[in-house]
Amino acid sequence: MKALWIVGGGIETVPGILLAKQMGLHVVVSDVNPQAPGLRIADDAVIASTYDIETTVEAARIYHRDTRPIDGVMCIASDVPLTVASVADALGLPGIPIDVARCAMDKLAMKHKFLSDGIPVPWFTSIESALQLQQVVRREQYPLVLKPVDSRGARGVLRLTPDVDLEWAYQFSQNHSPTGRVMIEQYLSGAQISTESMVLGSVVHTPCLADRNYEFLDQFAPYMIENGSDSPSSLSPSVQQLVRNVAREAALSLGITNGVAKGDIVVHEGKPYVIEMAARLSGGYLCSHQIPHSTGVDFLGQAIRLALGEKPNPIDLQPRFQRWVSKRYLFPEPGRVVKISGTDRIQKRRGILHWEVRVKVGDVQGPIDCHPARAGVVIAEGKTREEAIGRAAAAVRNIRIETAPIGN
Repeated sequence: MKALWIVGGGIETVPGILLAKQMGLHVVVSDVNPQAPGLRIADDAVIASTYDIETTVEAARIYHRDTRPIDGVMCIASDVPLTVASVADALGLPGIPIDVARCAMDKLAMKHKFLSDGIPVPWFTSIESALQLQQVVRREQYPLVLKPVDSRGARGVLRLTPDVDLEWAYQFSQNHSPTGRVMIEQYLSGAQISTESMVLGSVVHTPCLADRNYEFLDQFAPYMIENGSDSPSSLSPSVQQLVRNVAREAALSLGITNGVAKGDIVVHEGKPYVIEMAARLSGGYLCSHQIPHSTGVDFLGQAIRLALGEKPNPIDLQPRFQRWVSKRYLFPEPGRVVKISGTDRIQKRRGILHWEVRVKVGDVQGPIDCHPARAGVVIAEGKTREEAIGRAAAAVRNIRIETAPIGN
């Protein structure tokens, strides 16, 4: 029986752990949180922070030597490709090179690499101080996007408009960077697209595009909060091909020759631009739920095989059909959760593929300032795009999470 080490045991990792076990693998999960959902269902659990590379590598070495050989390592819905690559390098396992993972974790280095390779990206520059930010904003045209160079989950990402305090914005964004580095880029209007690609010997397969939903951009301003996505994309076939082309170029520019690549792309005035590309699987159940239900492609299963050194058959990455799938999130008011209702009715609704509430009574719901602050999710399917969206939105409305001010 082969052993697969999964770095990170958060709730969105659970489908991958279950699938790996169904595939007959012995699954080891590492996470710093002893109560992480993934640790509870793993065959073996290791306590180690996903961001602590040295501790995770050492724990993997010991496990590999003393317990059983590890055959592959990966992450699912966790932005830790550098940790994964470091374990793979230390144990001689399949995976992307460490320098590739490091570049993918550094948004500034990534953008410079794309720029040098002629891949379209928004204008960008590094920001060293609040004073420099003010100077740059005076030169450039609103809106702009300020972000940490090396954070994740939209933490510290701000859409700058004239009413945003720039000194506060710089401090907020910098506080969310592990290395204290901040960058700014042009905000490009247009359709925002999530791509999920697999690179096999430098051939890039992108079976599904998802239209990201930013309907609450103004409501949650200046924070940039996505409210789910819809697949397949509603873009024209010709524009979808342009998006796939630029996703391919970006993945190869990063140096990914055998691995996965998650792209964030915006189509501005008919031309796709790369916002970011991560050397990992998406979060938000895109690879575990949306892609298979929308296309018939078992993307997650193929990614597991790739992590073990197997070469997936390209035919298995070709869509077998197109069905409409929609995902929407829960956004309660900040405060202490005092009541959750309506979940019993979700089970009876037609077309619901997955739903979860991530808070419980007594928890404190913070402000919606990043993607981890979202309190739950619903994924639905339909015979049309409108039906899928309607089912997901109606299910979200049915779930009531009531909060009270802290101290009440």
